[in-house]
Amino acid sequence: MILRNTWYVACTPSEIADKPLGRRICGEAMVFYRDGDGRVAALEDFCPHRGAPLSLGKVVDGKLVCGYHGLEMGCDGKTIAMPGQRVRGFSPIRAFAVEERHGFIWVWPGEAGKADRDAIPDLPWANHPEWAYGGGLYHINCDYRLMVDNLMDLTHETYVHASSIGQSEIDETPCVTRTEGHEVITSRFMNGIEAPPFWKMALRGNKLPDDGLVDRWQVCHFTPPSHVMIEVGVALAGNGGYEAPADKKASSIVVDFITPESETSIWYFWGMARHFQPHDEALTASIQEGQGKIFSEDLEMLERQQKNLLAWPGRKLLSLNIDAGGVQSRRVIERLFAEEQAATTEGAGA
Repeated sequence: MILRNTWYVACTPSEIADKPLGRRICGEAMVFYRDGDGRVAALEDFCPHRGAPLSLGKVVDGKLVCGYHGLEMGCDGKTIAMPGQRVRGFSPIRAFAVEERHGFIWVWPGEAGKADRDAIPDLPWANHPEWAYGGGLYHINCDYRLMVDNLMDLTHETYVHASSIGQSEIDETPCVTRTEGHEVITSRFMNGIEAPPFWKMALRGNKLPDDGLVDRWQVCHFTPPSHVMIEVGVALAGNGGYEAPADKKASSIVVDFITPESETSIWYFWGMARHFQPHDEALTASIQEGQGKIFSEDLEMLERQQKNLLAWPGRKLLSLNIDAGGVQSRRVIERLFAEEQAATTEGAGA
């Protein structure tokens, strides 16, 4: 169940800095590259001559050249030239709607004519002088909805991430979940607790003491098709918690763009947008390293979970109160998928 007429993060600009990039997204083999004006293009990763992957080729003067026999492709999917051959009669391959924005390259895997560039999520922290960002990419063999479940229920931190961000107070503090249109929000606030190791490091990074009690918060925002932004942070206890002034807290947004590769695999673009000490590059690197280790701990759990679900497809799973965020997010996906399928059927009938 994958939405297609929507925007997904396909890659980062550095991934196509000097050569084409082949990547399967929503079951579609795509190749990304820059044209002669530096704009991003996305085509089917399929040479119309002999079916070779165009991602194994190179870019010459803004044209994508197949690495097998030198066929040149334009950004619109039409063949341009081939050494010693006439190729203008070749049928074009598919071109995908693509956009570079907020430090990411976005692709619309569905009907290019329906692509709405205004629907790309707004990221107020991107390229903002008061914010710093660092992140990475993992390939994970699991259904993208399992990752949404994971991020919308942070109770697992107590067990999977016990040495970094987990603590018993997460288990002991109930979360509250609500739905606003297509957005699902799950919140948990923990007051007067000891900060776990990761957040002690963040407090020190913001020139704050790490040996006192803190107020901690986690506010998870799911928006379709599969984006999860999590407001996280700690404030010195008694200073207003989430609403504390900037000089009394360390606050960030955990950035999670989950892009389906297939029904059982994903490209997971993770990162943290930090709203303190934005010019401290060493702190950015330290947080990025710590966060990368935290997310790597999720990787094995999710892949093993996916294997179990495939091995026992008929097993009914339990739903608990802590699952509300994931359950509501799946309902949003199911509703939008049904609408998309109905629109596709209606269009075909017309």
